[in-house]
Amino acid sequence: MMKQPDIAHIRQEYSKKELSLDDCLADPIQQFNVWLEEAINAKANEPTAMNIATVNAEGKPSARMVLLKGVDNQQFVFYSNYDSRKGQQIDNNQYVALTFFWPELERQVRIEGKISKVASHISDAYFQARPYGSRIGAWASEQSRPLDAKSTLVKRAAFFAAKYIASVPRPAHWGGYAITPERIEFWQGRPSRLHDRVAYSLNNQQIWDKVCLFP
Repeated sequence: MMKQPDIAHIRQEYSKKELSLDDCLADPIQQFNVWLEEAINAKANEPTAMNIATVNAEGKPSARMVLLKGVDNQQFVFYSNYDSRKGQQIDNNQYVALTFFWPELERQVRIEGKISKVASHISDAYFQARPYGSRIGAWASEQSRPLDAKSTLVKRAAFFAAKYIASVPRPAHWGGYAITPERIEFWQGRPSRLHDRVAYSLNNQQIWDKVCLFP
């Protein structure tokens, strides 16, 4: 029998950077853009990867990784299949949570807010900017549905490639989502688990308040 690794005693000491209220800009979206740029410049692995958590009709959460494709008009934008499991859950509950983790910088950002579909012309423009194979893939994949064999997916991709040889229209079931944040928290790893945390939340005047939190 294979011996199980002793994960309880895995330790990573964090000490690269610090974070305080004075370090943080008044607008958390601008602060996020600063951190995102630093993650990109630090060559973090998949700096735009984010975990998005949704909740189904029974109140049960689920989460998966997607890629951030823009921070526009104070919103976080990504694209997906509207008929997928996440899409169905979003239809039931428009509140979601995002998490970015950049271990190279010992940083995490948590975002909570309300999600909605982006305008059709925005989804159209982004879809046409995708590689041809990715556009065909959006047609071929019935995301989250049972797949009897990989050959079925390959055949579907071949079918749509033959149908759309040059121009590939955007499927009605595929497009963008935009998250309008209500709470954003920045986490900076520190020694002895005395981490730095700064949280922003919208007040009744729709102005961002920020506060330090215990780690």
